Amino acid sequence: MTINFRKLLFLNLFIGLFSSVYISAGQSIPVPKNIIFFISDGMGYSHVDAASYYQYGESGTQVYESSCWVNLAMATYPAVVSIDNGDTIFAAGYNPRNAMTDHTYVKNDYTCSAASATALSTGQKVHVRSIGIGLNGDTLYHISQSAKALGKSIGVVASVPFNHATPAGFVAHQEDRSNYGEIANYMFFDTKLDVIMGAGHPEFDNNGNLSEPNYNYVGCGKIWQQLTANDGRTVFETEDQIFYVKDATGDGNPDPWHFIQTREEFKKLSKGETPSRVLGVPQVYATLQQSRDKKPGSTNPYDTPLTESVPTLEEMTRASLNILGHNPEGFFVMIEGGAVDWAAHNNQSDRMIEEQIDFNKSVEAAEKWVEENSSWDETLIIVTSDHECGYLTGPGKPDPLYPPVINKGKGNLPGMQWNYDHHTNKLVPFYAKGPGADIFELFAGEYDPVKGPFINNTQIPQIIFLMWGMEELSF
Repeated sequence: MTINFRKLLFLNLFIGLFSSVYISAGQSIPVPKNIIFFISDGMGYSHVDAASYYQYGESGTQVYESSCWVNLAMATYPAVVSIDNGDTIFAAGYNPRNAMTDHTYVKNDYTCSAASATALSTGQKVHVRSIGIGLNGDTLYHISQSAKALGKSIGVVASVPFNHATPAGFVAHQEDRSNYGEIANYMFFDTKLDVIMGAGHPEFDNNGNLSEPNYNYVGCGKIWQQLTANDGRTVFETEDQIFYVKDATGDGNPDPWHFIQTREEFKKLSKGETPSRVLGVPQVYATLQQSRDKKPGSTNPYDTPLTESVPTLEEMTRASLNILGHNPEGFFVMIEGGAVDWAAHNNQSDRMIEEQIDFNKSVEAAEKWVEENSSWDETLIIVTSDHECGYLTGPGKPDPLYPPVINKGKGNLPGMQWNYDHHTNKLVPFYAKGPGADIFELFAGEYDPVKGPFINNTQIPQIIFLMWGMEELSF
């Protein structure tokens, strides 16, 4: 039986919202041609404000905060926090009252990037650490699979290793996020990804200098050498295994990876013709910039110069959109500012602001791409976070909650305080612009007295699935 998912979405909207929303007869449900899905890993409201104060001297200044964008809050808690001595510990959700009255409440039931990315990609809440695997061990269906079934191009881009929790959570299936080698091979050979971009280069250190090879993120030195040879091969061999690349374009032929690694190569791909399938791993190990050494005595953003040989997330964004944008059927791409989370875990105010600004510039680049190469009638941009990290606030003690970040003017480090070195269960921002953006507002059925209407992370892909469908596809 063939299901008309546009009619299904209309039906769901009508059933769920008939008491407060009237949809006129003949009104069509938006079906975006392209979706650009931005995730600033670890970003909470305070992270956005801190970067805005430093960048512009005021809050509410980011492009995604303007009035033409849908602006909501989003809950991020997982299904299962842990399994303790055989007992499954389920998360208790998010309670606005408790979050308002108890400053310790949000330190409980927090998710991880793997579980949250899986929720944002599949519409299912899962175990912490799970990558695309459901509570019963079932293989879950990703947004990217829906896009590929419609003939669209798909990609993942990150400022952290390309197979880390968030990019992996949008395309892969693994019981545990730390199985980097298996995830890398899955992305290379078992998906139909058209673009993979992210850190994790085994031959460079965190400062972009040549070092002894560390194949932790890429899994196997022999496979890596064959990928980087750029000889157009479609068959890869190790001592005990043979891998075959997939047909990503749908023409019946396997599509080889074109490998890039220098900043110049990334920048070159931002315009003009491109290879159809690109694997881009910058010449740096853990993160694009956050993990670089710190100049003694530096405390402010950019006191330590950026590593010039490494592309910015903004430059990687431009390249990925140009590559994927050549497909007349459209595309789906997830772009992650992953090192915002790494800086927040380390309570690095300067590095967090650097990373959030690079993320903000990436969103600006995507908005410009839409206006120059597409339109807001066919491209939907989503900007959100997988969870808050660091419990970032202004300085002070809770009474009953911590105060907000303090603006100290453009170019000055804001008054800010880290109250944790891990994730929290706080609500995070959600923004959307383009076809279908208003639908997210309709599904924001819960209310927080501080942040207003909020949506659950699983509802984001559920809405996309209703717009695009869930065609069967081997992936």
